[in-house]
Amino acid sequence: MGSYAYKYCMCFTRKFRSPDAQPPPDVRAAHLSFASDAHALRRFVAGVQGESPADVDRILAMLSGGHSHGIARLVTRSPAASTPTLEDFFAFLFSPDLNPPIAHQVHQDMSAPFSHYFVFTGHSSYLTGNQLNSDSSDVPIVKALQGGVRVIELDMWPNPSKDNVDILHGGTLTAPVEMIKCLKSIKEYAFCASNYPLVITLEDHLTPDLQAKVATMLTETFGDLLFVPNPDPMKEFPSPASLMKRIIISTKPPQEYKEFLKAENNRSGSGNIAELPDQGSLRRIDSNADESDGKDELDEQDEEDSDEDDPKFQQDTACEYRKLITIQAGKPKGHLRDALKVDPDKVRRLSLSETQLAKATISHGAEVIRFTQKNILRVYPKGTRVNSSNYDPMNAWTHGAQMVAFNMQGHDKALRLMQGFFRANGGCGYVKKPDFLLRTGPNGEVFDPKASLSVKKTLKVKVYMGDRWRMDFSKTHFDAFSPPDFYTKVGIAGVKADSVMKKTRVIEDQWVPMWDEEFTFLLTVPELALLRVEVQEYDMSEKHDFGGQTVLPVWELKQGIRAVPLHDRKGVRYKSVRLLMRFDFV
Repeated sequence: MGSYAYKYCMCFTRKFRSPDAQPPPDVRAAHLSFASDAHALRRFVAGVQGESPADVDRILAMLSGGHSHGIARLVTRSPAASTPTLEDFFAFLFSPDLNPPIAHQVHQDMSAPFSHYFVFTGHSSYLTGNQLNSDSSDVPIVKALQGGVRVIELDMWPNPSKDNVDILHGGTLTAPVEMIKCLKSIKEYAFCASNYPLVITLEDHLTPDLQAKVATMLTETFGDLLFVPNPDPMKEFPSPASLMKRIIISTKPPQEYKEFLKAENNRSGSGNIAELPDQGSLRRIDSNADESDGKDELDEQDEEDSDEDDPKFQQDTACEYRKLITIQAGKPKGHLRDALKVDPDKVRRLSLSETQLAKATISHGAEVIRFTQKNILRVYPKGTRVNSSNYDPMNAWTHGAQMVAFNMQGHDKALRLMQGFFRANGGCGYVKKPDFLLRTGPNGEVFDPKASLSVKKTLKVKVYMGDRWRMDFSKTHFDAFSPPDFYTKVGIAGVKADSVMKKTRVIEDQWVPMWDEEFTFLLTVPELALLRVEVQEYDMSEKHDFGGQTVLPVWELKQGIRAVPLHDRKGVRYKSVRLLMRFDFV
């Protein structure tokens, strides 16, 4: 037990005792139940904690390596082993590395087509800040890759002298970075966090000669890492497992992109633009900035400068550039129903803004899900999010959108949900979609996110205690005059029927708060539910102070008593701060 002295009224000192973390009643009871049995830890890990036989052996092997508190004694298989002490048992349970809340290994089937997976996707991956005047750099790209992101977006524009390629957010004051610098950094860090394929989405605003230069840069920089698809139309996307440690390119094929521009210009000249929204069209209206992020669209000068009728362009430039494209992309043209049509002989990627998706799911929700069963849907932030904020990803996920593109520099609640979602499946950046999003009934019926669903699973969450803030924060970080007054918010982020937040009582003046409170959550779609946990320090007169957070995929939670590490607002794990919690499914 330690003590802390706090000054108040300039000349007085108050001392507070800070007791060491003590096992809560449930831990003491569990210890008493097997304290006389030398093999009890193995049975506890397999039974109470619900670990698989393989994980039981892995955990015991980790423990046998020798750790503090003498907990290695717990795993000896000799009948003569000494009985584990309560301190040993508690130390094991309260270790996030030895007793984590979710698995750290890839465990899902990775041999299905690419379209069967949600993929950790970045938006404007090169920006260091806002969408208007921040710098472009390879640094945020590297950070995203280190954080497990598997889709990097690059906006390609001619440099001022028109002889090279820059990466920047076009039509803004963002400072450029050379494309080759970004590509070299991508090559170095592409597989630092995951060996599963990395997708580079190229937003192309280039002339044919610069497209040819990009093709050369890609092939020379990435070499054998670059996947070059078969020239025949792709009827089904390859699997993530088949593309391990490969880089794949997604963009509009050059000629298809020019035909798209022609169609857009023809429609602009028809005089029917005002009628398009009422007709269900998804065409971008310039006066409605949130309909598009302004990408995938060349200005008139770009189109006039390109010699689209030049046969040399068709045979040489288009061939070299086009043959590198694995995931052929496009934005919607024509009516919504046409944009969502599934071609049995060809797969593709469609991009919609968050606003377009919201409209599409209201009027054509079933078509969106059918489209995503075979094709790829990318959703991106609306253009008015100039501060690089993000949107609620749940509508996109419940409709099967694979690439829900987020601003990784926008450290908000939505990004924390995204980071938590992709802690699933070992953090590899790919999460298998639930079966209900891949099934089609005999009459073509698919999952309906708007339907009233019955409770499928009940999750009980018990918050025992927290510790180690003293190791990661100064004693006056939360309160200059006394130890912190912590409370914990616990809730579910998911479909509307499942979403709820609850909180514990406030524990005053304690660095080691003991709550010992249980909460029950009724889940209709547990396959897409996220457990939100956030610790705050109560402040009577000001905004409550942040004490750590985490988001965990409910479908991955390990049952039993678990040590839950907390993260800062950016999603970076604290060195020491943790909670002791229990998860049970009914």
